[in-house]
Amino acid sequence: MTRTPSLSHPFLLGFDDIERALDRVAKGASEGYPPYNIERLPRTEDEPDRLRITLAVAGFAREQLEITLEENQLTIRGRQSDDKSRQFLHRGIAARQFQRSFLLADGMQVLGADLSNGLLAIDLIRPEPERFVRRIDIMSRE
Repeated sequence: MTRTPSLSHPFLLGFDDIERALDRVAKGASEGYPPYNIERLPRTEDEPDRLRITLAVAGFAREQLEITLEENQLTIRGRQSDDKSRQFLHRGIAARQFQRSFLLADGMQVLGADLSNGLLAIDLIRPEPERFVRRIDIMSRE
């Protein structure tokens, strides 16, 4: 099934990247593991708006987790391997792998990440963009 372009209005110029981003987000929306929260942290005098993404990654050690930022896509991967030396009588906790991606807006920056009590917290900041008005001169071609 193909999606009908929603940003094809003649007044919306240069929004091709947003269209592709929407497609990418729609494809990744079906992922259910690991569960996560996104919260807005209070603004301080020193820092503008901050966000925190918290993923429930119980059973994963720091070495089994990887966080990458490529262009505007934040990707968190977890890799566990089976311990072949163990013999289970019942196996209810499987060794899992996951990949969860978030598309960040332009200007978003990753401050850092922390793993504590099975929760991986990734802090993001969005600096205030510089506002400016530029005058465009009109040329005469005669």
